[in-house]
Amino acid sequence: MNGRPESGRPPDLSAKRWKRWSLLAACLLLAAIFLALGVWQVERRTWKLALIEAVEARVHAPAVPAPPPASWQSIDAARDAYRHVAARGRLLNDRETLVQALTEHGAGYWVVTPLVDERGFVALVNRGFVPPERAEARTRAEGLPQGPTTIVGLLRPSEPGGRFLRLNRPSEERWFSRDVAAIAAARRLKHVAPYFIDADDQPVAGGWPMGGLTVLSFPNNHLIYALTWFGLAALSVAGVVLVLRSEGEDRR
Repeated sequence: MNGRPESGRPPDLSAKRWKRWSLLAACLLLAAIFLALGVWQVERRTWKLALIEAVEARVHAPAVPAPPPASWQSIDAARDAYRHVAARGRLLNDRETLVQALTEHGAGYWVVTPLVDERGFVALVNRGFVPPERAEARTRAEGLPQGPTTIVGLLRPSEPGGRFLRLNRPSEERWFSRDVAAIAAARRLKHVAPYFIDADDQPVAGGWPMGGLTVLSFPNNHLIYALTWFGLAALSVAGVVLVLRSEGEDRR
């Protein structure tokens, strides 16, 4: 009782005013954070719209030759994913890999087959989807090209590792993603392109595999998220106004 203020409390503020100014600081901080998050979502929306427009342009553009080894180092997923490409060569049907898939046609497998390009390298080709009863190559032997063939499709980046909580297990022949490097190692392939090609919907003897099932859907909820963050920022500003109004009333 020596007249000094309690520890940690400014000498010129009552406990009530101290709490009020603390609340004001918290509201201002939250308003700044929510506003920044809203701006970030607006920027993300601009980026997403540009991505969708770019992908649409690539998908519908005439096919160009699949990138050769000299271009591999410069391949960029943001710039080159879903580019319409073509490759000609011989499919190694005896080294195909079945990757688990879930499509609009149900559960089954992607048939990923190495193609020895005429330019001297190997590119993995996702020839398309097959249901479980068509998983074995002998059940679709009529659809296995033996001579030179041309594959037209979309360039896709490798999918390393597997899927969430479902890792690829090459030793068990359990594949959950199209991991180019891992599949190449498991099939003892050399000079393999760092991408794979999703085959277009081209006629296949026997109907399997079914190509042209590349999903081109990009969720774009950024506007909703931005409005949510801006709404929370507005509520925080309203809190600031209420605190200041309460302070003004006390002073009067």
